[in-house]
Amino acid sequence: MENLIKNKIGFCDSGVGGLTVYSKFRNILDTEDCIFFGDLKNSPYGNKTKEQLIGYSRKVFDFFKSKSVKAVVMACNTTSAQTYPVIKNDYGFKIYPIIQSCAKIIAGLNVERLGIFATASTINSGVYEKEIHKYNPEMIIYPQSCPEWVNIVESNTQNDPDKIEIIKKDLDKMMKNNPQKIILGCTHYPYLTDILSKFAPKEMFIDPAEFFVDYIKEDLKKSGLLNPQTTKGSEEFYVSANPDEFKIASKMFYQVDKVEVV
Repeated sequence: MENLIKNKIGFCDSGVGGLTVYSKFRNILDTEDCIFFGDLKNSPYGNKTKEQLIGYSRKVFDFFKSKSVKAVVMACNTTSAQTYPVIKNDYGFKIYPIIQSCAKIIAGLNVERLGIFATASTINSGVYEKEIHKYNPEMIIYPQSCPEWVNIVESNTQNDPDKIEIIKKDLDKMMKNNPQKIILGCTHYPYLTDILSKFAPKEMFIDPAEFFVDYIKEDLKKSGLLNPQTTKGSEEFYVSANPDEFKIASKMFYQVDKVEVV
């Protein structure tokens, strides 16, 4: 167990959006040694088939296996929805999928009408409704895909008037359901909170990463996997393509100094 405790934790996403989760994790557990992998070669994931996503995830997880990680954080809602149920028992390390890990907490919110913004792939999977209804079958859920939001964030064009109009149009559609809260069910979406808050109360929007990192910390502690070191943990960043693009885009979420391609 001693050796395993000191092993690294992997984080994966299709691009830079997962850095929103990673950044929050580092804020509360900066003594852990971490590896982040962004699959820019195949990004975005939201419009890919389930078979494609499973193939991408296996390659990423095989990479983490080669790094002897003790756990992998699936910071991507799309892969959590589509691939986690298929590959969850195929690896010898802990796997933390963002949707399934947060569902119980979300289900416990004092909310009757919940909106969910996510990618088409996540919405089509129905996994948010399925997982939340395990704990709260009475909650009314309104799932809605926002197919252009990931590209808006990754291109850093969210303040362009035409992009603001796209975001507002998607929000207007959701607001017809009169939701009490709206889950930002893609790691890129919290970056649009300031834009969304121009048209609806900021407190309406929930970033599940806040719940997620607390859940991971408590589970690592419960499992005896927290690294006992007191110095700041190491960081490694990898991508499947476009390292310069990743470094530029990552500035919105986290300071990344060195990126390698694998």
